[in-house]
Amino acid sequence: MRNGLSDFKDVGILAAKRAGKILKDNFGKVKKVSLKGNQQLVSNVDLEAEKAIIETISRSFPDHSIMSEENSRLKKSEFRWIIDPLDGTHNFIKGIPIFGTSIALEYRKEVVLGILLFPLSKRLYWAAKGNGTYLNDKKIRVSSRPLAEATCVYDSSIRLNVCNMLPVLGNLAREVFNLRMFGSSAEHLALVAEGKIDLDIEFNDKAWDFAAGALLVKEAGGEFTDFKGKVWSADMPNYVASNGIMHQEVLGIIKNSLPGA
Repeated sequence: MRNGLSDFKDVGILAAKRAGKILKDNFGKVKKVSLKGNQQLVSNVDLEAEKAIIETISRSFPDHSIMSEENSRLKKSEFRWIIDPLDGTHNFIKGIPIFGTSIALEYRKEVVLGILLFPLSKRLYWAAKGNGTYLNDKKIRVSSRPLAEATCVYDSSIRLNVCNMLPVLGNLAREVFNLRMFGSSAEHLALVAEGKIDLDIEFNDKAWDFAAGALLVKEAGGEFTDFKGKVWSADMPNYVASNGIMHQEVLGIIKNSLPGA
């Protein structure tokens, strides 16, 4: 790389903190909400936070490509930043304090840096490829619980894919200790990396939802694949994130629950 990974990390964290301040200052004060595809909402705060991130990154790395949920600046570059300024938009709009900012850096199509910031709880997670995962500069690891003792978080967009998602959920519910849905992929993956949650299954995420969190899970000793066990990338259509111990069992449950899987 032309710049050290620490330089990228510093800029990414600065961008996340600038977005986080906007989220914190505007929580409970949303001025405008718009409807986009698949009954998805976007607020003025999403756009303000996104602008702060893009400006911060572009100022330091003007030649880098940026892919974002709302607006992108795609360029011919070996570097691609993948950002979600407000993950958990629906929570944020409704005053539910489960949301955060997600920033990942991809180098030659491999994610090498992931940053998640939750401004209300002052939790800053980051991971650099080959260097582990950290929460507020303390190294963290996934849990060691088996499937029968697992807390699983599940994709909350069941209305988009009822025929596939409900059978998986039903079969999984018989095997795990309990189930949760927080409505924020960033929150889900951060908690898997931290060992508070043991398993996360998502059907309908996009790269900006999970790119940063996936690296956190992997660098914390966990596993992250698609439903068929394929090695992860930012272009996956679906995924399983786990502490690794239960991963093959879960893939088996999914395979047996989905016709033709």
